[in-house]
Amino acid sequence: MTKNPFDQFSKQYFEEFLSPLGEVRTNYEIPGEPRFVDIWFTPSTHLTTSPQELGILARIAATPCLLEPFRKQPTEREIRSCLGKLIHLEADLHRQANRDEDTISWDLPRLWIIAAACSDKLLNKLIASEDETWLPGIYFPSKVFLTGIIAIDKLPRTRETLWLRILGKGLIQQQAIAEVMALPKQDIKRSTVIKLLATWKVSIEVSSEIDAEERELMMNLSQAYLEWEQETELRGVEIGKEIGKEIGKEIGKEIGKEIGKEIGKEIGKEIGKEQERREIVENLLLARFGELDSQLAAIVQPILNLPAIEYAGLLLQFSSLSREDLLARFE
Repeated sequence: MTKNPFDQFSKQYFEEFLSPLGEVRTNYEIPGEPRFVDIWFTPSTHLTTSPQELGILARIAATPCLLEPFRKQPTEREIRSCLGKLIHLEADLHRQANRDEDTISWDLPRLWIIAAACSDKLLNKLIASEDETWLPGIYFPSKVFLTGIIAIDKLPRTRETLWLRILGKGLIQQQAIAEVMALPKQDIKRSTVIKLLATWKVSIEVSSEIDAEERELMMNLSQAYLEWEQETELRGVEIGKEIGKEIGKEIGKEIGKEIGKEIGKEIGKEIGKEQERREIVENLLLARFGELDSQLAAIVQPILNLPAIEYAGLLLQFSSLSREDLLARFE
C-alpha cells in the first residue's frame, strides 16, 4: 500500500464524496490474493445526498465499482494490473456466492481507471472508444472487460465534471480549484474539498523530495490552504468569544466583559491553532503510514505538546521517521 500523497488524497476524496451514496472501502485486500484495490465502492439503496450534486461521479457510483486513480498516464502494465484486480475480485464474489449456495443477482463490479491524462496512442492500443450515452473523455474497451477509462484532460469543462477535474493536473486542476473556490461558502462540498486540498499540500511539503511538478501543484493548492487556515482560526476565535462572554458575565461588570472578550479572543486563537496543528499531525500520520490506528492516535497529543522548535523539527523529519521510531519516542 503506497504512501504517495496523491494516493492518500484521492482515497480520502472518494471516501468523503461517495460515503453518502454507499459503502466505500479503501486499500481493500482481495481475500486469498496479495492485491489491494484502491477504492471498492458498493452503492446503497438509502441515499443521504442527492446524486445530481455529484454530476458524472454519481453516475459512476450507481453500480458497484473499483476506482483506480492515477496522477499520471497509467502504463500498460499498470492497466493490466488493474484488470487483474477486477478479475480476482469477481472470482472471489463468485466463490462467496457458491459457498452460500446463492446466485449472483446483482451487478458485477465495473473497473474505472481515472487518469489525469490519457493519450490517443494508448487509447488506440486498448481499442477504447467513446460512448454517445456518456460525456466526451470517457472511453470503453470491449464490454467483456467491464472497464471504463476516464481521461480527465479530455473531459468538457462543465459543472457535471468538476468533481473529477479536481483530480487533474496543471491548468485543468487549477481551473477546477478556482471553480470550487467560487462556490458559495455555505456549500458543504466546497469546505470539504478545501480541507482535503490543504491536507494534500501539507503532505507534499513533508515528503522527502519535491520536484518541479509538485512545486507547481503546491502553488495551485496554496489558495485553498490559506482559506482553510483562516477558517480554522476563525472557528477558534468564535469559540473564544463565547468563552469571553461567560467570563464577562461572571465578573458582572462592563470592564469585565471587555476583558473577557479580549481574553476570549486570545483563547480562541490558541484553540484555532491547536485544531489546525492536530489536523496537520493526524493527516501526516495518515499520509505516512496509510492509517491512523490506536497506537498512532495515542501519540498525537504528545506531539502537539512539544515546544514550538521541537514540533517544527519533528515535521521536517517526518518523511524519514519510521513508525517504530515515533512510537518509541512518545511512548
